[in-house]
Amino acid sequence: MPDSYQPRTLPQLVAEAAAQHGDRTAITDGDVQLSYTGLDAARVEAGRAFIAAGLEKGDRIAIWAPNIYQWIIAALGAQSVGGVLVPLNTRMKGAEAAYVLNASGARLLFTVGEFLGVNYPALLEGQSLPALESTVMLDGGLGGPAWEDFLAAGEAIAAGEVAARAAQVVPDDVLDILYTSGTTGNPKGVVTCHGQNIRTFENWSATVGLRADDNYLVINPFFHSFGYKAGWLAAIIRGAHILPVRSFDLDEVLAQIARDRISMIPGPPTIYQSLLAHPRRHEFDLSSLRLAVTGAAPVPVALVDQMRGELGFEVVVTAYGLTESCGVVSICRADDSAERISHSSGRAMDGVEMKCVDSEGNTVAPGAEGEIWFRGFNVMRGYLDNPEETHKTITEDGWLKTGDVGVMDEDGYVRITDRIKDMFIVGGFNTYPAEIENILCSMPGVARAAVIGVPDERMGEVAHAYIVVEAGVDIDEAAVIAWSREQMANYKVPRSVGFLQEFPMNAGGKILKNKLRDLAAEESR
Repeated sequence: MPDSYQPRTLPQLVAEAAAQHGDRTAITDGDVQLSYTGLDAARVEAGRAFIAAGLEKGDRIAIWAPNIYQWIIAALGAQSVGGVLVPLNTRMKGAEAAYVLNASGARLLFTVGEFLGVNYPALLEGQSLPALESTVMLDGGLGGPAWEDFLAAGEAIAAGEVAARAAQVVPDDVLDILYTSGTTGNPKGVVTCHGQNIRTFENWSATVGLRADDNYLVINPFFHSFGYKAGWLAAIIRGAHILPVRSFDLDEVLAQIARDRISMIPGPPTIYQSLLAHPRRHEFDLSSLRLAVTGAAPVPVALVDQMRGELGFEVVVTAYGLTESCGVVSICRADDSAERISHSSGRAMDGVEMKCVDSEGNTVAPGAEGEIWFRGFNVMRGYLDNPEETHKTITEDGWLKTGDVGVMDEDGYVRITDRIKDMFIVGGFNTYPAEIENILCSMPGVARAAVIGVPDERMGEVAHAYIVVEAGVDIDEAAVIAWSREQMANYKVPRSVGFLQEFPMNAGGKILKNKLRDLAAEESR
């Protein structure tokens, strides 16, 4: 991006999209269809309701719901009047959600009555939530006032008040706080702003080649930057057609590709592998597929070739990013080879610097492993109310330490090789051992727990737990897994459990995870 780049706010972006794209369809969700003009009007209507509810600039609102059009409108309405969005992972249990609500100080929660057999309001019963003033039901379910009633209360507010409040929002104001689990076990709130997010995804969408005539099937969940920022936000930036997917059903996705002439599908490699493996794939017309953006897990060269040859994608690109980077650091270019797309996560996007460094912070030679650092407009403002972790993560001269180990070639393309922080990725979800270990240690009879990621054909990696049991207690693998399913999001649940008398430790008393990985590899032979 040139230095003359003009930063924008989200309300400005949506108003400009309405002026430019007018009657073009912005969102189709079941029977609901909104043009870009209609989306802008819905944003203003929601903004009026937020003002009526007393939302002040900087106040936080949380959304805990699947991919539905009301999610987008609630977010845009709050962000247009200076509110800050806090998305909640739909797989969270009550205690996990309560932690984020309390840590963020969210005043309003927008949720649904039921999704995939889960009643979200019921999960929060018994949780202490002192800052939360109201829970609004987006789908009209039981648990609080209905979304329609929330909107109706805004009719007393003039639309001009939304415009006045939006005019007071500047690009450096906070847009959202996304929570990312840390190695300490408690999630950290990543604070990012209007201008940097819009610039990141203007850059991203231009690089991958997203177009106004694309029908964009947003499978990735809105609570994640891949579904929210690389999803509906990027679509609005380009004027594309947003088609949210509530839950991934392969047969329905194949039917929808044919029915709605879907051209853009992003997601982790498992999505494309599932499409390729479907026994009746040839019964569906997939000729509209054009653009795929993948990442979050290694991408085999053969998969890139199959995506192009068998699924018909013209463009397949991979990218690398983290919540702390507004979602993107590096990206492949559309004309990169299958080998380059498979073996790298691209090079730094325009306006961002990236390097690999040794333990002293010195840049290593091309081809040598080092920790990936980046700096630029996409660096988060910091972790919410956590200056100590912010200071540990961002250097005085603006480099953000990712904790990921990679190798960079002479052209600046980076290949991720390891994770300093022991994180592993389950079906596209970042998974942190310390968080799972903390929960496991609260299980009666568990003295200590250690978690590692182990390979899994379908999910990429899954959690494998090692447990030291309290003396005289009898616990088996099935009991640990069953208990875990009640206590944590499904992707965090260990798929296998081993029992040890003691853990391998170093002199400082730290568990040697590499020894546990060796043990797990031995056991799987």
